[in-house]
Amino acid sequence: MWTRHHKKRKFGRFVVPAITVAFLSYFGYHCVHGEYGLIATERFERQRLARSGELSRLTETRVALERQVEALSDGSLERDMIDEIARYQLNVSRTDEIVILNGYF
Repeated sequence: MWTRHHKKRKFGRFVVPAITVAFLSYFGYHCVHGEYGLIATERFERQRLARSGELSRLTETRVALERQVEALSDGSLERDMIDEIARYQLNVSRTDEIVILNGYF
């Protein structure tokens, strides 16, 4: 009967743990620094908060414009409202009016 005797090598004991450490290191790094990692998640959250603030501001602007359009187009056009908006947008006043500028001191 033939038997083989192998010399025990120290290198063979460290192969599986070295592969495990490399595997865990690779995925651990990408878990933190990857495209969808922890750092990217914080960046996405900051961007979401900034855009939600912008959305609320734009929504308020849209509602104000809708009210203004509704007041102008419901069939009962008010002369003073049309006059006020036209003068504001054209930057015009009458000769008998006094203009008071707020905030320009």
